Amino acid sequence: MMLSDIEIDRVIEMAWEDRTPFEAIKFQFNLTEKDVIDLMRREMKPSSFKMWRKRVQGRATKHQKLRVFEKGRFKCSRQKQITHNSISKR
Repeated sequence: MMLSDIEIDRVIEMAWEDRTPFEAIKFQFNLTEKDVIDLMRREMKPSSFKMWRKRVQGRATKHQKLRVFEKGRFKCSRQKQITHNSISKR
C-alpha cells in the first residue's frame, strides 16, 4: 500500500501518541504493528527510531487489549472544554 506524504506524517504522529493504539492505525490506514514499525524505521533517523521503540515497547496504552478502560476516550481532568476555552476566543 502506498501512502501519501501527509498520510505517512499522520501515521508517525499517531505512533508517537501514547494513547493511540496500533489497532486505530490498523483501522484507519490498514497497517499492522509490524508495518508501522517498518515505516517508522524507514522514515525516522536511527536515534529517533530507537527512542520511539524504547518508549513504545511494553506500553499498555498502545495495545487495545492491554488498556484499563473499555469505552470512550481518555480526557485529562485539567483539559478545558473547547466551547468555553478562553484562549480560542482571543
